[in-house]
Amino acid sequence: MSQDRHIAFPATDAVALDWALRMADPARADWDAFTDWLEADPAHAERYDRMAATLLDAEDALAAHPELLDAPTPLPVEETPRRRPLRWIGGAVAAALVATVGVTVWPERAQPYAVETAAGETRSVPLPDGSRILLAGNSRVELDHADPRRAVMARGEALFRVQHDADHPFAVQAGSLALVDLGTVFDVRLGQARTRVAVAEGAVMVDPEGAALRLDAGQAVVATRDRLEREGVTPADVGGWREGRMAYDGVPLSDVAEDVSRFLPQPIGVAPAIAGRPFRGTIDLEAVRRDPRLLGPLMDVTVRRGAVGWMLEPRG
Repeated sequence: MSQDRHIAFPATDAVALDWALRMADPARADWDAFTDWLEADPAHAERYDRMAATLLDAEDALAAHPELLDAPTPLPVEETPRRRPLRWIGGAVAAALVATVGVTVWPERAQPYAVETAAGETRSVPLPDGSRILLAGNSRVELDHADPRRAVMARGEALFRVQHDADHPFAVQAGSLALVDLGTVFDVRLGQARTRVAVAEGAVMVDPEGAALRLDAGQAVVATRDRLEREGVTPADVGGWREGRMAYDGVPLSDVAEDVSRFLPQPIGVAPAIAGRPFRGTIDLEAVRRDPRLLGPLMDVTVRRGAVGWMLEPRG
C-alpha cells in the first residue's frame, strides 16, 4: 500500500465499526444479536450509523485511489454514496478499509456488550450457542460477541441455562469468583457482601484454578471475602424468582432485602440492629410488590416507608 497518501476519517468507535462490518457481510450478519446490541443503549444506533457512514466514505475514497489497495481496477461508485445501503465489499477491500480507519481486522477484535435490567424488570438473553441467560431485576451481565462462551456478572442475579460443550466450556466470572459449567442450569446472585451460586441441573466447577469445588444439582456455595461455604438447596427453588417466589433458609435479612429490592420499584433497607438476623421462609414477590408491608409479619419486623424506599426495623 502506498505510503505517500493519507485519508482522514472521524475518530473510530471500535464496537460500532465491528458491527458495521459484520452486518455488511451476509455470511456473518447476526440480526438477533445486532438488535439486542441496538436495544441495549439508545446511543448505539447513532454510533452504528456514524461508523457505517465512515466505511462508505472510506470505500469512496479508496475507489478514487485504487493504488491504495494495490488493485488494478477501481471500486464501482454509486451516485448517492451517503444514503445507499452498506454492501459487502469483499475481504481484501474490507481489510484495507479497516487499516485505513485504524483498527485491527474485525473478526479478531473483542466485541463487548452489556445487557442490564431496571428494578422490577426481567429479561431473557439468548446466546449464539443456544444457551440462555435470564436476568433478574436491577442486574447486569457483560458479554462478548467474539467470545460467546464467557459471561461476566457485574451485578444482581441471573439464571444460566447452558448448552454444554466439553471442548469449549462456558465460563462465568461473578466478582472474584470464577465458574465453569459442566452441563448446567445454575443461578448466580452477586451481592454486596456475598456471592451465591446454586445448581438446579448438571454441575458447576467453582474456582477451577483454586479450590476446584464441584457443585452438583441440589447444591450451592456462598462465597465471602475469604471462604467458600457449601449448602444444600431444593433444585426447584433455584431461580424461583422467575415464578415470583424466593425461598431462604437462614440468610441474613440484609441479603434478603437486597434480593427483594431487585423486584420492587423502591429499595428495601434494613436497620443495623437486625441486618444479620437469619430469615427462613418463602417470599411471594408479587404480593410484596403490591404491598411491602407484608414483610412485617413474615419477618417479625416493622416495615416503615421512608423518603426513598422501605426500611425493616425491630418491632417496638
